[in-house]
Amino acid sequence: MSDANSTPPGQVPKAPDATRRSERSRRAILDAALALVGEVGYNKLTVEAIAARAGVGKQTIYRWWPSKAAVLLDASLALAGDAAAQGEWTGFPDTGDLAADLKLVLRATVDELTDPAYEAPARALTAAGATDPELGARFTEQLLMPQLALYEERLRSAREAGRIDPDTDVRLAVEMLLGPLTHRWLLRTGPLSHAYADALVDRVLRGIAT
Repeated sequence: MSDANSTPPGQVPKAPDATRRSERSRRAILDAALALVGEVGYNKLTVEAIAARAGVGKQTIYRWWPSKAAVLLDASLALAGDAAAQGEWTGFPDTGDLAADLKLVLRATVDELTDPAYEAPARALTAAGATDPELGARFTEQLLMPQLALYEERLRSAREAGRIDPDTDVRLAVEMLLGPLTHRWLLRTGPLSHAYADALVDRVLRGIAT
C-alpha cells in the first residue's frame, strides 16, 4: 500500500512554502521578544535569548532587524494589530457625549498601561527611543501618532458640533489629557486608575468647554 502522503508517480514534489515558513519564524521571534521582555526586562533581553526562545538562528533575526529594540517595536505593532483584529479596539466612540467617550478610551488606556503584556515592551521602547533617534522616530510615527490622531479627530468633531470652544487647539487638548497620564505611568509618581482618568477628562473639558 502506498503512503497517502507520498508524491504520485511522475509528479515533482512540491517545494516547501518559504513565505509561510518565514512568516512563522517572524511571528515566533516577535512572540519570543514580548514574552522575554516581560520575564527578564529590557536590559537583560538579548538577541541570542530571543533566537533560542523562537527556535531560530541568531542570523535570522539580524537578517530582518538591526537590534533587539527594533524587534520589540515590531512585536508591539503586531500586538496592537492583534488587539484590533480581536475587536479590543474598534475605533474612538462618538456617542454625542464627549466626556463619556473620552473617559471610556482613557480608562482603556489605563488598563493597557497596567497590563504586563503591554507595559513591559512599552517601557522598554520608551527608554530605547530616548537614546536611539531612529527608533524613537519610528515609535512615535507608527505607535504614538495614530493614537493621538484618533483623540484629535474626536475633539475636532466636538468642536465642529459646538460642544467645545471653537478656538480650542485640539493637539494641545490631547496632550493635556495624555501628558499627565503618561508622566504618572512613566515615573510611577502615583497610581493609575479609572478615577484618575475621569478626573483628567473633567478638568480638561472644564477648560475648553463652550
